[in-house]
Amino acid sequence: MKTTLTIRKGMLILLGMAFLIPAMRGENKQIISSFPVKHIKINELTFANFFTDTLPSRHCRIDSLPSEALSFGERQALIYMREEEYLACDVYTTLSKLYAKPIFSNISYSESRHTDLIQSLLEKYKIEDPAANHETGKFTNPRLQFLYNKLVENGAMSLLDGLIAGATIEDLDIFDLKNYLNSIDNQDIILVFNSLMRASRNHMRAFNNNIVSMDDKYTPQYLTQDEFNTIIEGQQERGSANIK
Repeated sequence: MKTTLTIRKGMLILLGMAFLIPAMRGENKQIISSFPVKHIKINELTFANFFTDTLPSRHCRIDSLPSEALSFGERQALIYMREEEYLACDVYTTLSKLYAKPIFSNISYSESRHTDLIQSLLEKYKIEDPAANHETGKFTNPRLQFLYNKLVENGAMSLLDGLIAGATIEDLDIFDLKNYLNSIDNQDIILVFNSLMRASRNHMRAFNNNIVSMDDKYTPQYLTQDEFNTIIEGQQERGSANIK
């Protein structure tokens, strides 16, 4: 008798779950569909860059690739790009304190991940880190120190100038990464630099969208006009989320 009751209770529970699960699924769909994504203006979007950057995780795929002999140029590229990524991070962090636009704080976070990637390569190849114990706005490379001071000075004049400073940084970043890739053959460095360049193109699009929304335009200072136009006319880019 007890066995029969137990079976009946089990059947009732299963039937209840059969009705409950679809209901829960429907409820979840309703919750997801009600998320106000469609109300976010593209010109305000930089948080989306966290998903389109899709940067590598700190070590996994970098360490899975072989350590190859480093040329002098490859070594110098890693040393320079470690601080150049901090240039972007620090300028955006500084400007985020002046302007409420989320683009500065959001992309600043992304840039901090970029410089961490370069740090992973420095550690892998046992290269002294030029940005060890980095302080915001302090650079060992004189050119980067000059650029930081100038970009912050210009960007502090107005929100539009701040956005132009951001576009200028991404312009420079893409230009430098592209040039370094012409002389690099180590698989892990190519992987990381391509990932950083993809992210910078997304950032460039975000800054340009904001500039255009203010009835102005950005004129490239490092890339050619054709290269800039190709980036702006392109779609947000995605890549592997686990390339680090």
